[in-house]
Amino acid sequence: MAASDTLMTASRHIAVREDWLGLVREEALEPALPIVDPHHHLWDQPGERYLLDDLLRDTGSGHDVRATVFVQCGAMYRAAGPEERRSLGETEFANGAAARSASGRYGSTRACAGIVGMADLTLGDRVEPLLEAHMAVAGERFRGVRNRTAWHPSPEVRSNLTMPPPGPLAHPGFAEGAKRLAGFGLALDVWAYHTQLAQVLGLARAVQELAVVVDHVGGPIGVGPFAGRRAEVFAEWKRGMLALAACPNVLVKLGGLAMQAGGFDFHLRDRPPGSAELAEAWRPYIETCVEAFGPSRCMFESNFPVDKGMCGYAVLWNAFKRLAAGASATEKAALFSGTAVRAYRLDRLPPGIAPDLGA
Repeated sequence: MAASDTLMTASRHIAVREDWLGLVREEALEPALPIVDPHHHLWDQPGERYLLDDLLRDTGSGHDVRATVFVQCGAMYRAAGPEERRSLGETEFANGAAARSASGRYGSTRACAGIVGMADLTLGDRVEPLLEAHMAVAGERFRGVRNRTAWHPSPEVRSNLTMPPPGPLAHPGFAEGAKRLAGFGLALDVWAYHTQLAQVLGLARAVQELAVVVDHVGGPIGVGPFAGRRAEVFAEWKRGMLALAACPNVLVKLGGLAMQAGGFDFHLRDRPPGSAELAEAWRPYIETCVEAFGPSRCMFESNFPVDKGMCGYAVLWNAFKRLAAGASATEKAALFSGTAVRAYRLDRLPPGIAPDLGA
């Protein structure tokens, strides 16, 4: 067994080692800059536990995190009932965490202010009652859907809890289900590898009324058959992202580069990386996206606790702030909160929590 394999969880995430992360600590840069973290998970599964208290310890590590968005991760599905409705359990779970946070008893951060759940879009028009059920569970907090879509034939390229078939992006019913999603004013998060960006482009063009949020800068792969081929992968990835940027309904999340699939093996070192090193490693991807999509269609994300296997929360956001150092105040407002607020329609945030987005 390779040394790197001993650091992986059963679900192919890099194991979180708090003692290792504690070897590098940084004070927050620009601590007054409001942040809406548009991408994190909560779960409780064998060997992996990350619940509201864990999230709030991270968001409370020095940055001004006003609110967060929970994103589908297969957590707390119902144990019984029709298969397609079991994911309602995840929305119930996230909404419960949101309700606890909204009480104000756990600090000012409004966790799970937006919820991106799971509804099988391959159901086509039959997904409507399922979407209505999710909205009934979470009310205005339910703001989008994500299906399990990241797939590559190599067994070394895996970041989902299960190994899905090559679909569902190419499934005949998926675009029809996406149209129903758009009809409710909900967004679609898509986690796809760079090898799948053509499929994402086809979907964005087919359903132009739908807000398509590309997760994790479009998933450039750096492991398995792509290990040691970073320049080649970057060129292919960039072509795909530039094509997506031409679609005005596509947005992109800036983050997720600390996952195992990206091939940045910071977790194999004796000490975790600092923010300056992360910023330098990730700069080509972040700058390409911001230049192509513009700040109004880009949003920094934590992807915690998945990315926590390589770096701490305060360090991660410091890296993002270093990457945005040359941006104007208006551009920073978009990148760190404004795009997320608009994409997930978080206009219900209470005064004092809602960032000032300007004109």
